[in-house]
Amino acid sequence: MEKGVFHFTGVGGFGMSALAQTRAMAGLPATGSDRDFDAGRNRETRAALEKLGIRIFPQDGSGVKGAAKVVASTAVESSTPDLARAAELGVPVIHRSELLAEHVNSSRAVAVAGTSGKSTVAAMIFEILTHAGLSPSIITGGALLSLKEKGLLGNAFAGPSGPLVIEADESDGTVARYRPALGVLLNITRDHKEVAELRGIFSAFAANCGEFLACADDPEAAAIRPAAGFFGRSAGDPVFSDPVPGLFESRFRLGGVEFSVPAPGDYNIDNAVAAAAACSRLGVDLKTCASALARFKGVARRFNVMGRAGGVTVIDDFAHNPAKIAAVLSALRLRKGGRVLALFQPHGFTPARLMRRELPGVLSASLSPGDEIFFPDIYYAGGTVARDISSADLAADAAAAGLKARHLPDRGRIAAEVAAAARPGDIVIVMGARDPGLPALARDILAEVSGRAGG
Repeated sequence: MEKGVFHFTGVGGFGMSALAQTRAMAGLPATGSDRDFDAGRNRETRAALEKLGIRIFPQDGSGVKGAAKVVASTAVESSTPDLARAAELGVPVIHRSELLAEHVNSSRAVAVAGTSGKSTVAAMIFEILTHAGLSPSIITGGALLSLKEKGLLGNAFAGPSGPLVIEADESDGTVARYRPALGVLLNITRDHKEVAELRGIFSAFAANCGEFLACADDPEAAAIRPAAGFFGRSAGDPVFSDPVPGLFESRFRLGGVEFSVPAPGDYNIDNAVAAAAACSRLGVDLKTCASALARFKGVARRFNVMGRAGGVTVIDDFAHNPAKIAAVLSALRLRKGGRVLALFQPHGFTPARLMRRELPGVLSASLSPGDEIFFPDIYYAGGTVARDISSADLAADAAAAGLKARHLPDRGRIAAEVAAAARPGDIVIVMGARDPGLPALARDILAEVSGRAGG
């Protein structure tokens, strides 16, 4: 890796912070800036980066002077002062995906791709490889709770010699730049892009993988590279059987070995099967895979139980597209009694437009009579995106589909309004992506419920 200073603009984002940490953990100089930091938000991330020796500048261009390269993501507009200053000084600007591709293409890498489940499967693979003594590294979009316990942000770790596990994000199409030793494709559904466009992106990704595994249960994924290896319920090696999904623990057998994973629902069974199949290809025996996954601590904002008060359980989850929402709400149907009060904050105006047609049907199929769905305003991180759709539109669509739906435009009142609707036996689930304030909102709801219950 180059030894000059790399300046990461928008370093507070999960993808960017992971790369900055990886560089710092390798003993190389890194600086960063982020408009959330300038506004006093996302302080935990800033503190963790600074603890690793990453110097944080205001996002006013001052951090660019002296940098060998500036790293930016698609979310950073060309008008950002850092990029304007880089152009003025002639400092090369590279995309986040280019730097990630350098890491992947110079390592024995395992790249996990697909529109749902990437962070969890990448985390499971990392934990299995760690348990097997292979000293892996990871660069991912979700914080591993086992790494957070070590005082890290959780989305990056530099092992001394083992494979590199990455979450290969399709949102900007650059996944096709990666040339991993092993590629794993979980599924293909509409999220950041339409399925037709995703077919081309994932086909290019598959062609660049040394080995390639696809989920046999997802028709789109299975059709990408028909001669590849498969994993899943309907076909694959090792053979799957005996699924028993639960709300907080799920079991199955793979290759005759019994697995028990402390995670909910069928979708986490599928995630564990993908991880074990990948690690099996890397030479890890299935009993070791099962032992590792029995200790799996999970990923932040993936069905995290924030607490219980007054008979109400509050859960925080990253679900942000129709497939993810359907998966997590299907797991909640495994409960006995009580209602679901689901709060969903769309993670941008473009994603809201893409999912609008599909979302009411998913919610209608996933929620029961008496359940409620709340829509805070769409998360807006800044920029010039067209703001021509609102959460009021989504709430109206859901109500038209027969759901009990409400738009909650006042962020300061959300916790109180949701808590007021909750009754003993209910589960409140907060869903959404990008907004770092959603876990705090879930905690606020729990506090409001506790206060109403008398402690």
